[in-house]
Amino acid sequence: MSTISQLIGVAVFGAAITLAPPAMGGDMAGTASVIDGDTLEIHGVRVRLHGIDAPESRQTCERDGKEYRCGQRAALALSDWIGRRPVTCEAKNKDRYGRTVASCSVGGQDIGGWLVSQGHAVAYRRYGGAIYDKQEAGAKAGKRGVWAGTFQQPQEYRQSGAKPPVASPSPAPVVAPARYYVAPATMTASADADASR
Repeated sequence: MSTISQLIGVAVFGAAITLAPPAMGGDMAGTASVIDGDTLEIHGVRVRLHGIDAPESRQTCERDGKEYRCGQRAALALSDWIGRRPVTCEAKNKDRYGRTVASCSVGGQDIGGWLVSQGHAVAYRRYGGAIYDKQEAGAKAGKRGVWAGTFQQPQEYRQSGAKPPVASPSPAPVVAPARYYVAPATMTASADADASR
């Protein structure tokens, strides 16, 4: 077999292993898409991050007297932080929605710990989140993320059935009417130059 054939065979075999979805309970790795602040998708598998709870995508929080979409901000921060770096996850179980619940890391750093330390998520103690107590205390003391203002715990937000306010359509922009100036036909080039001074 030629060297090129061997290389192609290894590349195809490696791609097949990399793209195969993981078996439950095993590890998985790959490029992740951020679904929301505590959910990723890797190779078509939805992964709920173990031990954390991020604000819901449409959930709002308040900071400096202004409301903002903290759930959306958490997802965007996570997406920016991960970028295109490979994510590694260790599956723990499945949640009631069929998502794989896993502890995941990027560049050797625990994603859940990073989210909680930045104030983009809280420790979800009901589901093993006590491991993030130290990160949450640091975010709270440092007034990072949601801790910089007021917010409803994500679990309470879901239980309340809260819906975000329906945004009213923005008014049409005010545009000044166009003005047209017509120069008298009797003006000459020198008159135009004098008028512009």
